[in-house]
This record gives sequence, C-alpha cells and structure tokens, in this order.
Amino acid sequence: MKKIVFALLRYSGLPVLFREVFQRNKVSILVFHDMDRQTAEASFAYLSKHYNFISLDRLITALQNKDERHLPKKAMVVTFDDGHARNYELLPVFKRYKVPATIFICSGIIDTGRHYWFREKLDKKTIRSLKKIPNKDRIAFLRSRGFDPEKEYPNKQALSAAQIEEMSTYVSMQSHTVSHPILSRCEDEESNWEISESKRSLEKKLKQPINAIAYPNGSYTKREVAFAQAAGYACGLTVEAGFNSTRTDPFRLKRLDPNDTPDINELIVKASGMQVLLGKLP
Repeated sequence: MKKIVFALLRYSGLPVLFREVFQRNKVSILVFHDMDRQTAEASFAYLSKHYNFISLDRLITALQNKDERHLPKKAMVVTFDDGHARNYELLPVFKRYKVPATIFICSGIIDTGRHYWFREKLDKKTIRSLKKIPNKDRIAFLRSRGFDPEKEYPNKQALSAAQIEEMSTYVSMQSHTVSHPILSRCEDEESNWEISESKRSLEKKLKQPINAIAYPNGSYTKREVAFAQAAGYACGLTVEAGFNSTRTDPFRLKRLDPNDTPDINELIVKASGMQVLLGKLP
C-alpha cells in the first residue's frame, strides 16, 4: 500500500510542482544514513537531473554573507549522518554524479570497533523510549543488556581512518558529537562536552576545520545552539522538515529525510519536500 501511495503521488505531478515552485529559490538539504550502493546509484542519478548539488560549505558562505546571488536555482545539499562503514562504498557514486556530500561522523566511534547504540537488537518501541529518558538512564539500560559503549567489537560499524582519508578529497567530514547521545536528554556538562570535544577531536584527527554539527536524532534545544556557537561551529543541522534560505537560522537548518528508501517514487516525493506543506508522509 505504501508503494502505491508514493507512486500515485509521484505521477500526480505534485513533486514537479513543489520542485519548480517551492524549492526553486530555496536550498533543500537531504539527510541519509546507511544507504546501499544500488539505492544510491538510482537516487543520485535522478536527483542530479532535477537539482543542482552544492556543498554545505557553499551554503554556509551564503548564510554568513546573507547573499543568495551565488546559489543556483533548486540548490540541494546532500548529507549523511553517523559515519556508517558502508558510506565508503558510495564514493564512486559521489564521483560519478558530482555530489559534494557531507558526512557527519561521531568522533568517538569512527576508526574504532565500537558500535552505535541505536543499532543494538532492540525493537523500535524500545529505541523510541530510550530517546526520551535521561542520558545516564539510557546508558544504564544498555549496559544491563550487555552493550558497552567502550567495547571494541570485531565487526566494525563505522568508517575507518583510511576510508575517511580517501573520501575526504570528495566528501566533507563534519561533527555528529562524540558518541551520538540524545543531546536534549543530557546534563549540561555532558551536552557541552559532546559538542565541543567532537569538534576538537575531529580537527586534531583530520587536520581540517570542523564548522558544522548535525544534532543526533535531530534533538536539540536553545542550550545546544548556545554550546555549538560557543564551540566555534558555523552551523547546526536539525531533522525538522523544510527548506532553507539565507534568512534561515544557521544553527537550525532544516532537512528532508527520504529514509534511505530504495523506492524511487518515495525518494522523489520526499526529496520534493511535499511533507512540509502536506503534513507527515508514510
């Protein structure tokens, strides 16, 4: 049923209307996570024909100068959250379709055998519940289930240093905190450390400026914005659906989430931002 709905929406012509009217003079930012290569091939083949990819750095410059003159029509920024190992397989796709992607990486997980807590074998309801409780309680619960955030597992989930170095010529690596907590559920000291330490650590490891942070799970408050500003970031990215312009708060940039879908119809509909005006889509 879901596939039928997205097929009907695509061929209704509404995505074209949204793209040519609502997205034309805005900047759309897409967020992906652990997309497979086949899905990436189909997705970026389509997107490259209908949007103009720009780097996040280019958007930051426009925001800082309040100048849209150097932004193309139907501008699109492509981002990936977490730094999953499989992102490395997408490098040839980025090259082929000239995608200046940004990957937001967790400084305490990349180049280690540590695992992402949200990839533990837990049902979706439990994961949702863990995102709503204090950070110390989330950690305690996971430890009670045998998950140790410091443990080095043989099956690595995150990008390695070598992979990051190879990708960095084409892909911008930016901050996604140290360990991917839900920042709004952290104590002040925890939240500030996750934000500032990630920047410091990544700049030391990568030997390049880290000027952007994506709030894990899109969860943030005014406190996180203040911490990010104080740490020296130039912008912060949320998962609030919407489009961006030079008038958008740089620390509350909106993104559209196609959810790594392999269904090209779903990608087309969600990339057009139809949910911004029509409400939540399936």
